[in-house]
Amino acid sequence: MLYQSTRNPAHKVDLKEAILRSLPPDNGLYMPVSLPTPDPAFWSCWRDLSFQEIGHAVASAYFGEDVPAADLQEIVDGTLSFDAPLVTLAPGDHVLELFHGPTLAFKDFGARFMARLMAWLTRGDDRLLTVLVATSGDTGGAVASAFHQVPGTRVFILYPKGKVSGLQEKQLTTLGGNIHALEVDGTFDDCQRLVKSAFLDRALAERLNLTSANSINLARLVPQSFYYIHSARQLPEGIEPVFVVPSGNFGNLTAGLLARQFGLPVRGFVAATNCNDVVPAYLRSGSYQPRPSTATISNAMDVGAPSNFDRMQALFGGSWESMKAVIHGDAFDDDTTRAAIRTVKSLHDYEIDPHAAVGWLAAGRFRAKHPGSATITLATAHPAKFIDVMEHELGPGAVEIPERLAILADRPKVATPLTADETAFKAWLAEQ
Repeated sequence: MLYQSTRNPAHKVDLKEAILRSLPPDNGLYMPVSLPTPDPAFWSCWRDLSFQEIGHAVASAYFGEDVPAADLQEIVDGTLSFDAPLVTLAPGDHVLELFHGPTLAFKDFGARFMARLMAWLTRGDDRLLTVLVATSGDTGGAVASAFHQVPGTRVFILYPKGKVSGLQEKQLTTLGGNIHALEVDGTFDDCQRLVKSAFLDRALAERLNLTSANSINLARLVPQSFYYIHSARQLPEGIEPVFVVPSGNFGNLTAGLLARQFGLPVRGFVAATNCNDVVPAYLRSGSYQPRPSTATISNAMDVGAPSNFDRMQALFGGSWESMKAVIHGDAFDDDTTRAAIRTVKSLHDYEIDPHAAVGWLAAGRFRAKHPGSATITLATAHPAKFIDVMEHELGPGAVEIPERLAILADRPKVATPLTADETAFKAWLAEQ
């Protein structure tokens, strides 16, 4: 299968180039030249398939021309070694728990698949693979876990100083070995800009054998589409859900759109954001206006220039009317989010993290406008990763911290401080 840039369809590359180089030279994003379709028998039996069988069917449609079936099965099975259960809070009000992986965040699905696919693509290659990733919270920990001690790789994780939670920071600054944390004096958008600048310097990217682990990399998005199909099959037959996606860089929502393109019966999507509402504002007005991000308690969504907007536009042929017919946008401030955390606990005896709380608010507003709808809110991270916020709203001890998080608390942080200057960053990177 060939892949083309969202900004220049004439620029086409093979799978290895698309995944390992991550970013086209025109600063677009790679997409398949034609979106794949499943085996005709898939949708006749999809409700009876296991999570792994769904994953293999989707992965085969995307990558089966390039990766042998047995190897692809191994990649999928190694990725989906934990579940994504659907929890019903009330009739029509469902939450998809995506935090049962090793780093307690939805990013584990994409990061684990991508690490395994990259290992397959670089088999027999004696060059060191340098992975660059910007994180607003959970991506860094998931990528660090997925690539830790993987031979032939080293990982540089850029994160905004003072803008991730304490336990999120420990997940990416305490592993050591081939994992290196870079603490950037700026925002996530600055971190993302620095990563892109390194890739657009083609000589530097080639010399250091750079690849990206952000959702600019298509290998992150395809496996995230698995759980959209997996969750929808857990609803009674005939119900087409509305997926409510807490959104920052919009990779997760784009993965849902890929599932829809694959044929998943879905009524639509809600893009739920905090005050960084660039995409909801676009859906209202038709005017896309990126802006500097603002820090909030739902830090993984603090993105003012979401990369995957390019892919979203490509999937709708650049049509605002077509996009807003499928995606509804909504946004909520921190005070409302905090109140939602308390309300969900009070009504349902359920702990919901600040990101999922934004989603739950948007889901409730959507159902109020569209009675009878079934919403699935994506719970993207375990609430213990935001223990300060959770205990402020629910009281000390209200959320149990899983052992794999608790053991990080006393580990020393190791991070290299950097400015947000592109020239200085590329010079530093060239010395490594």
